[in-house]
Amino acid sequence: MLLLDRSEVEGMRVLWPQGTRIMLDSTDDPYTNLHQGSRGVVSGVDDAGTVHVNWDNGSSMGLIPYHDHWHKEG
Repeated sequence: MLLLDRSEVEGMRVLWPQGTRIMLDSTDDPYTNLHQGSRGVVSGVDDAGTVHVNWDNGSSMGLIPYHDHWHKEG
């Protein structure tokens, strides 16, 4: 897993503020029921840069920058 420095984490918080609607493009997490096109709302970005999401399907899987891929909905 790639670790982000403080300025990169702050940048993630600017790009992905709480309440932002997102759509998942891809993840290779074998344990998730999320798939391309899953939608959710950002609940926050932690100090490691993980983007935490409340997914519309009830999942709460966080997204890891440079590993998972997503975009703003709309």
